[in-house]
Amino acid sequence: MLYRLAFCCLMLLSATGVCTAAPAVEAAASALSVPALSLTIYDDFALVRDRRTFTLVAGEQSLLFPSISAGIQPETALLTGAGLQVLEQVFAYDILTPQSLLERFVGREVEVMAIHPVTGERRFEKAMLLSVSGGVVVRIGDRIATVPPDRIVLPSLPPSLRDRPTLSILVSSDDAGKRSLQLSYLTDGLSWQADYVAELAPDSTRLDLGAWVTLRNESGADYRQARVQLVAGEVHRESGGGGRELMLKSQARAMAAAPAVRREKLFGYHLYSLPRPVTLLRKEHKQVALLQANGVACRRELVLRGRGDYYSTRVGEIGARQGVAEVLVLKNSEDAGLGMPLPAGTVRVYSRDSAGGLQFVGEDRMAHIPEGGEVHLALGTSFDVTARRTQVDFKKLSGFSPYNYVYESGYRITVNNAGETARTVQVEEQIPGDWTILEESLPHVRTDSRTASWSVQVPAEGSSVLTYRVRVKY
Repeated sequence: MLYRLAFCCLMLLSATGVCTAAPAVEAAASALSVPALSLTIYDDFALVRDRRTFTLVAGEQSLLFPSISAGIQPETALLTGAGLQVLEQVFAYDILTPQSLLERFVGREVEVMAIHPVTGERRFEKAMLLSVSGGVVVRIGDRIATVPPDRIVLPSLPPSLRDRPTLSILVSSDDAGKRSLQLSYLTDGLSWQADYVAELAPDSTRLDLGAWVTLRNESGADYRQARVQLVAGEVHRESGGGGRELMLKSQARAMAAAPAVRREKLFGYHLYSLPRPVTLLRKEHKQVALLQANGVACRRELVLRGRGDYYSTRVGEIGARQGVAEVLVLKNSEDAGLGMPLPAGTVRVYSRDSAGGLQFVGEDRMAHIPEGGEVHLALGTSFDVTARRTQVDFKKLSGFSPYNYVYESGYRITVNNAGETARTVQVEEQIPGDWTILEESLPHVRTDSRTASWSVQVPAEGSSVLTYRVRVKY
């Protein structure tokens, strides 16, 4: 009895106290070396390349790949190696837990451990495990009882349960010996995103731009010393305060000293290769320097954007105090100090006050920007510059069929500047349908098929008025 009790305590599962016998050794070849890992991470999935060395025998055998991602898509697994033929594969994702262990023994004989309340003596009774749903129910002889899970002693560990996700691949080898094999597969649970921090010069004509990549691992596996590549682009898949200033300074120093990230084109995407191996553990978010560019040319713009919903109806006053957006524009070119494909991400902009302190002035998310493209960051709304937009006239010229509506309307936009410096405001009106400007107080530019743009000069502590008349056909 003492030996039996000691053995049970040694095998006690700490979470529940459920006891089992030791598992049998599986007749399969395990890797002889630490895996050599490479990851290509997309927006929300990854390609894993896992290289391990096995000692093979001639003929058929099972190869075990433990500690692979729990988010693996087994149908994408590809094992490559000379002189090897893959016959079948099994992904064992039913992980050993107290509940899964008990569920395997429903309807089978187990033992129940009873403890004497005074002496502490333990004794064991054979029982039939009837249910583990919402509690443990057993039959002991002709009695039915509920017992705590930690009083159940199980005879063995089911071979179908594993302590970690494992892929077992049955292969046939031409000959025996050591062989380096690579397992490649797609997995969910790995993702990345780019985040940018920018320090704007006092005159708003230059900025220092740094980028960080945040790697997220929710795949249920650890990746140690992995070579990491990142893909920027939309890959089609078939469906089935004060501390921030300190953070920015330390990030900028770290990125300035970081090795350069290698970039290349891949199909219609861009591939970024991190310069050094990365260890990314499960449930871990890690930041890695992507780029640092200093002295990037930029400019500030004030933009008043309209809507397209008031050209086909009479509205009168549209807005008495409309906000004017503060927009930061930079060109992604070598001349401007950049000239590299920029992955999509959030750009956070800081600027220094008169005392030299760094202040947060706004953020915006940008899409993927190719080399030569422009970045427009809407950082907030101007305090000093506001606008009043009024529809001064509206006529419906025709509308006798669903496909022949013609409207003519006139507008007055008054831009007010309470600041001490003259400003230029870009007024961008989103005009639907087939439109023609009939009259205007300033010349417009048709920036695209739906947008008319005017550049309005507004004096310090003054105002300017833009008027225009437009005919719209639907």
